[in-house]
Amino acid sequence: MIQRIQTIYLLLAAIVSGGLIWVVEHFNDGEGNEFVGMDESLYFGIFTVSALMSVVAMFLFKNRQLQTVVNRLNLLLNLFILGVYVYRALMMSGETAVSEKGIGMFIPILSIVLLVLANKAIRKDEQLVKSADRLR
Repeated sequence: MIQRIQTIYLLLAAIVSGGLIWVVEHFNDGEGNEFVGMDESLYFGIFTVSALMSVVAMFLFKNRQLQTVVNRLNLLLNLFILGVYVYRALMMSGETAVSEKGIGMFIPILSIVLLVLANKAIRKDEQLVKSADRLR
């Protein structure tokens, strides 16, 4: 299980989704208030579900089709998070008060990239297994 590259990608996606929300600043509004992912329960819950889905997908290595489906659902969840972040960034007032968009807005993008790489590796494994079955 751990020797496969998609497991590494999924582990990194779980660390990004579950670990970085505690550390990285997402927004800084005009009043100087920092927003971290764990400050609001909606964002915290979504990031936690995303991290758990990545961990669950790691242990579905025997069923590659289900692993791909779980990864695609996780991709959709991260795209939803990204959409919410973009909406929130566009709705922030930037002209009357100084507002900053933090590096934490890239957490869903990094997670999406890692999940796409994992799906690509899973697909490659599936093709390898199918080609070995044809040779028998």
